Amino acid sequence: MTVAVGAAPKSWFGQPPGLTILFLTEMWEKFSFYGMRALLVYYMTKQLLIAQGDASLIYGFYTAFVYLTPIAGGIVSDRWLGRRRSVIIGASVMAAGHFMMTFEPLFYAALASIALGNGLFLPSLPSQIGALYAPEDPRRVRSYNIYYVGVNLGGFLAPLVCGTLGELYGWHYGFAAAGIGMLSGLAIYVAGGRHLPADLPRAQQAAVSTAAQTDRWRLFLLLGAIVCAVIVFRGAYEQVGNTVALWADRGVDRAIEPDLSIPMTWFQSLNPLLVFALTPLLLAWWSRLALRGREPAPLRKMALGAGGVAVSYLMLALVTIFGTGPASWLWLVAFFVVLTAGELFILPVGLGLFARLAPAGMAATTIAAWFLAAFAGNLLAGALGTLWSRLSASLFFIVMAAVAALSGLALLTLSMRRLRALD
Repeated sequence: MTVAVGAAPKSWFGQPPGLTILFLTEMWEKFSFYGMRALLVYYMTKQLLIAQGDASLIYGFYTAFVYLTPIAGGIVSDRWLGRRRSVIIGASVMAAGHFMMTFEPLFYAALASIALGNGLFLPSLPSQIGALYAPEDPRRVRSYNIYYVGVNLGGFLAPLVCGTLGELYGWHYGFAAAGIGMLSGLAIYVAGGRHLPADLPRAQQAAVSTAAQTDRWRLFLLLGAIVCAVIVFRGAYEQVGNTVALWADRGVDRAIEPDLSIPMTWFQSLNPLLVFALTPLLLAWWSRLALRGREPAPLRKMALGAGGVAVSYLMLALVTIFGTGPASWLWLVAFFVVLTAGELFILPVGLGLFARLAPAGMAATTIAAWFLAAFAGNLLAGALGTLWSRLSASLFFIVMAAVAALSGLALLTLSMRRLRALD
C-alpha cells in the first residue's frame, strides 16, 4: 500500500519535499517548452520564410498536438508504465526533440518528438502531487497554485535566456538552451526520486479502476462540460505566443532610448513574472475570504478569470482604435497584468479541480482530460490566428475579447446550475 509522502514530518519550505522536486522538474520542462515556443513563430517567418498564415497554422497544430498526446500518455502511464517511468521516458524524448530543432531539415521531426514525449510527461508529473499529502492535510488545497508558480518560473526564464540567445546569436543557440533545460529537469527528478510517492502495483491499480464505473462516467461528463468551456477560453488566451507576439514586433514601440529597444521575446516573460507577483496576493485574499465563508467556488473563479482575459483584449482593441502609430510598450505591459490576473483565476484552479476529483487509479488520465482543453483550444487559437492578416488589429482584438467572454458566460452558467460535485 502506498503511503503519502506528506505523512512524514519532514518538510521543505512548509511543504512535502516531493513538491519541491516536482516544482523544479516542471520549472525546467517549461523552460524548455516556452523557450522553444518563444522562438517558434519568429523562426518560421524569419528563418524558414514560411508565410504568416501558414506559420500560425503550424504553431496552432503543434501546440494542439502537444496537448493531445497526453490522453494516450495518461492511459499508458496509469495502466502500464507507471508515472515515474513515464516522466523519465517522456523527458528524454523531449530533450532529444529540442536538440533536433538545431538542425533545419529535422524541424518537423523535432516538433513531433517534443509532442510525443510530452504525452507521457505532462499528465504523469502533476498527478503525483496529491499523493504527497495525507487526505486531511490542509496544504493540499493550495499545492497546485504553488506548483503553477514553478510552471511560470520556467516560462519567465525561457524567453530571457532562449529568446535572447536565439534573437541575438542565432536561433539554434536558443533551441540548444531549451534542450539543456529539459535535461536539467530530468536530472532533478531522478535525483529526488526518494521524496516522491511510489506507483501503485499494477494489480492494485486494476482493482481500483473497475470500481464505481457509473459514478466515474457521471463525473467525466460533468468535467467534460468544463473542458468545452475552457477550449473556447484557450482560443483567445493562446494568442499570447502567436498574434500578440507578432503585434509586439510590428505594432509596439519598444524603444526605451533612441539606440535601445526591448527585445520582442522579452515581453513573453511578463506573464510568468506577474504570476510570481500576483499569486501570493491572490492566495492571501482567497484565504481571508475562506475564513469568512465567502471564497468563490472553483467554477465562479474560472468564470471571473475568463472575463478578465476578455477585458485585457478589449484594452488592446481600444489602444489600436484610438492610438496613432505604434503603441507604447507600456500598454503591452498593462495587457499582461490584466491577462495574468484572469489566468490565475482559471488555469491553476481548473488543474487543481481535475486533480482533486480524479478517481483512484486514474490520476494521470484525469489530468490528461484537463489538458484535452489545451489541445482543442490551441487548434482553435491557430485557426483564429489566421484572421490576423485579414482583419485590422482592433477588430481582431475585439473578436478575441468576445471569445473569452463567451467562455466566461459558459462557466458562469455551469456554476449557476449548482454542479456541487465540482465545487
